[in-house]
Amino acid sequence: MANNLLKGKRGIIFGALDENSIAWKTAQVIHEEGGAFVLTNAPIAMRLGKIDELAEECGSKVIPADATSVKDLENLVSQSVEILGGKLDFVLHSIGMSPNVRKGKSYGDLNYEWMQKSLDISAISFHKVMQTLEKQDAMNEWGSIIALSYIAAQRTYPDYSDMAQAKAMLESIARSYGERYGTLKNVRVNTISQSPTMTRAGSGVGGFDAFLEFAKNMSPLGNASAEACANYIAVMFSDFTRMVTMQNLMHDGGFSNSGMTQKVIDKILLK
Repeated sequence: MANNLLKGKRGIIFGALDENSIAWKTAQVIHEEGGAFVLTNAPIAMRLGKIDELAEECGSKVIPADATSVKDLENLVSQSVEILGGKLDFVLHSIGMSPNVRKGKSYGDLNYEWMQKSLDISAISFHKVMQTLEKQDAMNEWGSIIALSYIAAQRTYPDYSDMAQAKAMLESIARSYGERYGTLKNVRVNTISQSPTMTRAGSGVGGFDAFLEFAKNMSPLGNASAEACANYIAVMFSDFTRMVTMQNLMHDGGFSNSGMTQKVIDKILLK
């Protein structure tokens, strides 16, 4: 049931691809809660996804933008402020891609040009977005900016490869820009470390079904769904979380604090 949690708030949502993506579900929740937003994705991603359907459902505009291009971001931010009728209150960065992962490159045989592309798309783009917002003075006081991360920033996982470095950089950027933006404008910047989620990006990681099963058995509450993450993001965009910034927020059913669970023990003993 909607509570008008975000009534009157305006923002930008990056990365909505299809109905399985967290950004897609977040857009739906924000729309239900009274928020207005512009949707954006890279042109190639837009051709692969269904973003126009989401825009029609939510009464939103779509502005194509490559998040690694400062020129594209400058156009996106200025147009969004114009379309929405004022400065922004929230931004969701839901972007991540590794050519090395997609093409099955071993961690001991990385293509370094591809690795640089992974870092640019998945992490440095977050800095570019916030620098563009700051330079255009496009955020309202007490605005909220969120990027989606994963626990592989702190722990090793097979086949996650250079995306682990990208997520670690993403979280570092959130802390550094969170300090800056908080001091300048009371804007808060956080990352949310989500359970493994069956999105287009997530399913591209080798052995992803095993990731899901292991995390489910290690999490007292089970894996957090994309819908649950969307609700959490909406709360983080609301005025109820004004004093939360520079944090990596674990949204994983307790996985990150579990050393061992009975479910895992039982599975081992049954073998």
